Amino acid sequence: MNGKTIWIIKANGDRVPFDSQKVRSTCVRAGASRKAAKRIAERVGRKVQDGTKTSEIYKMVLNALKIEDESKIIHHKYRLKESMMRLGPAGYSFENLVGEILHAHGHNVLEIRSIEHGKCVRHEVDLTTELVSTGEKFIIECKYHHLSGLYTGLKESLYTHARFLDLNDKYDHEMLVCNTKLSSDAITYAKCIGQQLLSWRYPPNNSLEKIIEENGLYPITILGLNKYELESFARNNMMLIRDLVNSKLNILSNETGISYQRLERLQNLAKQILQ
Repeated sequence: MNGKTIWIIKANGDRVPFDSQKVRSTCVRAGASRKAAKRIAERVGRKVQDGTKTSEIYKMVLNALKIEDESKIIHHKYRLKESMMRLGPAGYSFENLVGEILHAHGHNVLEIRSIEHGKCVRHEVDLTTELVSTGEKFIIECKYHHLSGLYTGLKESLYTHARFLDLNDKYDHEMLVCNTKLSSDAITYAKCIGQQLLSWRYPPNNSLEKIIEENGLYPITILGLNKYELESFARNNMMLIRDLVNSKLNILSNETGISYQRLERLQNLAKQILQ
């Protein structure tokens, strides 16, 4: 690269300088060794040019991971964000996944997609929870995008706060959860009013993807399933790979129509990802 800044294009059209360190850090987080991550970053860096799209860089990294990762486990983990984007089209509810994530952080889920009567109007509420340690109740807005490059912004933060104000005689806290990044305005506003946020890359030390990785809450879409398999698992309310690990395959095969042998391979893959 000879020290020259190479400008790449993000999914939202913004031009940003290519940073090989980001490639290295994401590979390490997926499970690659630091040496392997460095080789991958160098291999990708030699191919990146001015105007390269981040989606193309993503494919370069996946191809490089195939070379470094014979078991393909790291390859699957690296696709976490992509697998999150596949939840909605596959028939899974983002609210259910958020419920699982918050449960891992000490929340009891009270209701999912309920109707709440506020001081002024009725509201369709995505999720309500109770913190086990204190009994404090949360009203939670879940914002799901199935395309990358879309930010969750100030409008969603304002909407969540307005709903909380109409229901704050029943709830102690408000939270906005999304599967994409947050705009800087949304973060600034949330800090000002005390709104809790959970999203991709935010908060920096306890973000959505970090909670998923640390608690093994990988969605089943991370396994690279075909359309029929996704639909079959969705019909049987299997959203996380740990659901597959804990299943009896002969029963699951009868319920899904997926062969025992295929389920066994998928179960073994899921076990390796969770190791």
